[in-house]
Amino acid sequence: MDKVQTDAIEAAVFRRLLAHLDERKDVQNIDLMNLAGFCRNCLSKWYVAAAEQESMSIDYEAARERVYGMPYSQWKTEFQQEASAEQLAGFVNKSPDK
Repeated sequence: MDKVQTDAIEAAVFRRLLAHLDERKDVQNIDLMNLAGFCRNCLSKWYVAAAEQESMSIDYEAARERVYGMPYSQWKTEFQQEASAEQLAGFVNKSPDK
């Protein structure tokens, strides 16, 4: 497999990941962080970093809109729930500082 094919497959996987996350708005970022160590905001930061590696500039909010499928403020209003005490405790216990 050459680089073009690899890039095409990886891009398709990324698009599928975004579609999956879009279908699972019930999964909160703190759940993702507690289970997998990354969340939608992490993906947005990685998107910005990848663009910079290609000498392109992408605004963080634009990257978040790409990952969330809408402006972050809208997603937050419509889908973000208050984190439970259990979720927060899980996050604190798994933070790199521990």
